[in-house]
Amino acid sequence: MIQPTTSPQHPAQRTDRLVARITSTLAGLLVLVLLIWAGRIGWSMLHYESTDDAQVEEYINPINSKVSGYIRQIHYQENQAVKAGDTLVVLDDRDFELPVAEAEAALANAQAQLLNLARTVQTSQRSSQVSQSQIGAAKARLVQQEQDFARYHQLLADEAVTRQQFERVQSALDVARSDYQALAGGYQTALSRVNESQGQRAVLQAEIRRRQALLRKARLDLSYTIVTAPYAGVMGRQTIQEGQLMQAGQPLAYIVNRQAGKWITANFKETQLPRLHVGQPVRIITDAYPDQVFAGRIESLSPATGARFSLLPPDNATGNFIKVIQRLPIRIHLTDQPAKIAQLAAGMNATVTVAK
Repeated sequence: MIQPTTSPQHPAQRTDRLVARITSTLAGLLVLVLLIWAGRIGWSMLHYESTDDAQVEEYINPINSKVSGYIRQIHYQENQAVKAGDTLVVLDDRDFELPVAEAEAALANAQAQLLNLARTVQTSQRSSQVSQSQIGAAKARLVQQEQDFARYHQLLADEAVTRQQFERVQSALDVARSDYQALAGGYQTALSRVNESQGQRAVLQAEIRRRQALLRKARLDLSYTIVTAPYAGVMGRQTIQEGQLMQAGQPLAYIVNRQAGKWITANFKETQLPRLHVGQPVRIITDAYPDQVFAGRIESLSPATGARFSLLPPDNATGNFIKVIQRLPIRIHLTDQPAKIAQLAAGMNATVTVAK
């Protein structure tokens, strides 16, 4: 019996079948991966709200110069950790020492004037006391002369004394009356000088308080030439040099406040807000540390969209209107240990996920 013969397959046909088989397998795997990915995305969208528009935040504040002057010394380096009260910059203080010396001299002068016035008041009071004693003696002499005058007047009527004797007594009475009036006037003048000195004393006391305030102001301006760290933190980039002229209010440095802590600002779409509330736990993944998961909770929701807090808020009442989904900033408090949170730096991007 004759067996039928089979022709051998061409190598090109075998290669095409192998490529087709591999392509089909890869296509199937790709479809499977796409289905798994779509399933995960769908599951995530059904059970979670997420945004990748989030950043790590931290208080970064400028340290401004309160007075103008040339920089004498710089005591910090970039990225240096500092404590509250550490000296950062020293300005030239020669222009501020002179006002302090002038204010001290003016205060000493006003105090010396007050001391001299006190001595003048004391002298006037003693003079008034002496005048008061002399008034008492003059009053006694005046009473005696009035009695003598009355007696001699009666004697003259009885022709017991001569008119010359009577006139001598009358003249003595006039002299006693004049002396008494003069001493009384001198006493009133002394009292007026005492009252006037008391008024000058109030003026000098007010002047001393004014001079003291000017001295405190001069010393305060002098103290501003030494710029210190307001709190513990880390210094930012150094942009100043020794010998540079700084104006009042000009930033000398930037400091990152480590005492206030860090937080996440996540900008969620307005359509996601109904499923978000304060106290809700969140899951955070940063681009810098994609293998680490940070925990947090929603601390507060912004009362307005981020666009409303911009320098130029949008005005939809003019021109053509294109509806754009707005985003609201949400502040998220980090609840991990401080050592883990210390890895984060302000400005890092993050992805925030919240369970519905």
